[in-house]
Amino acid sequence: MPVVPLAAVLLLSFVCGLAWALDFPPLSGRVVDDANVISPVVRTSIEQKSKELEEKSGIQLVVATVKSLQGSDIETFANQLFRAWKLGEAKKNNGVLLLVAPAEHKVRIEVGYGLEGTLTDALSQVIIAGSMVPRFKANDYSDGIARGVDGIISVLSTDSNEWQAKPKVRSEDEESLFDVLLPILLFLVVVFIFRNMVGNARGPSGTLTGRRGRTVFIPYGGPSWDSGSGWGGGSSWGGSSDGGGFSGGGGSSGGGGASGSW
Repeated sequence: MPVVPLAAVLLLSFVCGLAWALDFPPLSGRVVDDANVISPVVRTSIEQKSKELEEKSGIQLVVATVKSLQGSDIETFANQLFRAWKLGEAKKNNGVLLLVAPAEHKVRIEVGYGLEGTLTDALSQVIIAGSMVPRFKANDYSDGIARGVDGIISVLSTDSNEWQAKPKVRSEDEESLFDVLLPILLFLVVVFIFRNMVGNARGPSGTLTGRRGRTVFIPYGGPSWDSGSGWGGGSSWGGSSDGGGFSGGGGSSGGGGASGSW
């Protein structure tokens, strides 16, 4: 009987050992380019943007590239790396990790607990699929990462009140548009019915029985997102690189975010 529990304990110990055996690079700055795929200009730009984001909002955004995922899936690797680096503030858990593994063709945006309602899984997926993966497929990692950073910052920098107001504004606009279009729609319906009545009375040879087969498209509703578009570009801000002393603030992540591959 003791053999089964012992086997379970050994298996659990083996799995835990694999998890803890992951070798992470040290958190040396806002950009940790262990795979050496980010150009100096883009690196400086990302560091400056990340620094300004943290100064304005307290949000800690770190970009990391790794030579290998060491046999792990990118979700596990990113979550453990996030926790090891303790990104974001301890009480707010407002950290974001953008992880790229070029060798395995994997990318992930790992989001801290406190930002899951803002930088949602869906938005993270849009950023990855629309802005990053197309550039990675073209073997332009610097630009893809730069675009990903721009997308993340764009979402995080938008005032929450503004986001909440957008549906209300669209609703008011739609009501106003409907008030304008309603009389026109009613008129078209009356004309359509009248033409059909006259056409049926005159028969096939009547001049009012023919239909031109035209379809009227009436614009209604708000704009839609194009998942193939990206935010910003890979432009450089020309800031200086981070100095020493950079570290996480004690934050954690529960696995929120999204992953992609190419």
